[in-house]
Amino acid sequence: MKKALAIDVGGTKIYSAIINESGEILTEVKKYPTPKTFNEIKNKFLEIIKENESEVDLIAFSTCGAVNNQNTGIVGSTGNIAKEYPTMPFPELSNKFVFVENDANCAAWAEYKLGASKGSSVSVMVTLGTGVGGGIIINDQLLKGQNGAAGEMHFKMYSDKRRRCTCGSWDCFEAYASGSGLKKTAEEILNNPTVTTYDVIKGVNNQDSLMISIFNKWQDDITNGLIGLSNLFDPDCIVLSGSMAEFVDTNKIETKVNQEICTTPTKIYKATTGNYSGMIGATLLAFRKKEQHG
Repeated sequence: MKKALAIDVGGTKIYSAIINESGEILTEVKKYPTPKTFNEIKNKFLEIIKENESEVDLIAFSTCGAVNNQNTGIVGSTGNIAKEYPTMPFPELSNKFVFVENDANCAAWAEYKLGASKGSSVSVMVTLGTGVGGGIIINDQLLKGQNGAAGEMHFKMYSDKRRRCTCGSWDCFEAYASGSGLKKTAEEILNNPTVTTYDVIKGVNNQDSLMISIFNKWQDDITNGLIGLSNLFDPDCIVLSGSMAEFVDTNKIETKVNQEICTTPTKIYKATTGNYSGMIGATLLAFRKKEQHG
């Protein structure tokens, strides 16, 4: 069976493993801190590839940032990683076939092929972490947009400049639905800049009524965003993944979404493919692309 070296690149950590074309992880997953500079990141990639290249058929990257439609490089900003990172010459890193895709798109594909949205004709993945990402699959195709940036969750929630988003604009879905958004909501309600996301979750678990109201406001913001996505894409299901997804009540969100939308009812699921879904999805997409294009 064919194998890929899968590399997942985030702002703070890089993971790598060898994964077969069915999406099974064959080796121990290795973890590295993401270096601070462009050259250090490139050298880390070369080091990982050199160590594993002879054992695999291709290299599959799951990365932060929007990726072009050729799956060869990054377009636009990538947040908390070296600012030159979008210029990374991915195809030159190996003599083997090199494939690159956005991490949320990869996770969405893993769920579609192996997880919660398997068998769906239209599915939307929303990753809830420090930020918010997304991936949209329609009729067995990943929706990429004209330049590869489809699925970025930066649509407007409000129009009166309440909260600045990491993208530089105001009041994007990410600014409210992310873990950072929960912290900001707590700061605003409590007038306390030192409160943390952990404080809110701990308070909810301890039945603190104020923390519960803060959490519910955050969950309502997520729900409102999903209502919009449901009306836009009429999906079979929406899958929630990421570190913050474990805390939300999908039954409550699903009920509210289906009360509000003007399209057909949808399902809200939590992701099932685990912490390495980005690497799994990148591998499955890479073999699909190589097969299609030779």
